[in-house]
Amino acid sequence: MNAHTPVTIALVLVNIAVYVFMQVHGGASESNRYFIAGVLDGPDVLQRGQWYRIVTSAFMHEGLPHIALNMFALFQLGTFVETMLGGWRMFVVYAISLVGGGLAVVYFSPDVPTLGASGAIFGLFGALFAIGLRMGKPGRALISQTVPVLALNLVFTFAVPFISKAAHLGGLFSGFAAGFLFYAMRRRAPAALVTDAATGESTEAELLPPA
Repeated sequence: MNAHTPVTIALVLVNIAVYVFMQVHGGASESNRYFIAGVLDGPDVLQRGQWYRIVTSAFMHEGLPHIALNMFALFQLGTFVETMLGGWRMFVVYAISLVGGGLAVVYFSPDVPTLGASGAIFGLFGALFAIGLRMGKPGRALISQTVPVLALNLVFTFAVPFISKAAHLGGLFSGFAAGFLFYAMRRRAPAALVTDAATGESTEAELLPPA
């Protein structure tokens, strides 16, 4: 386990463990009672009060490509956000994004069963963008690296019919708000270099102390 980003690694491992468990019991299908009980379904939440589905569905994935892409993104984004904010703050940003994405599904797309970590992952995108804005001039490199990747993911979100737009946007805005707040509350700490991928120039950015 990476000693510097234990929360990110733990989240990846939990997602993988849940995926393996689900596959053993039938995967994402109606024959799997765990899938039926855990997938995010608007009527079950709003009419039956099963709010836990917002959390359980965010750790469930439909197939190998789904979880592989999400875990790659979670590792890349989570590592950076955890380095910038510290462990417990990164976890709270992830949790807020997860809930924000789930609530967006419940209230704006309730009739479409949803699963996957992408809402929370989009929240990490939002947090990165917020951190870049809060950093001022040193944050320009971070923003320049984040915006193209985020834009590509948003295009993909709206171009592919079966992707939950509500989850992605809900997570994105929730993560932005949480990241903006946490970086605003930062204490002084040693600086780290942020490198612009396009120019190769490096600038110093103040980090939050790890927690």
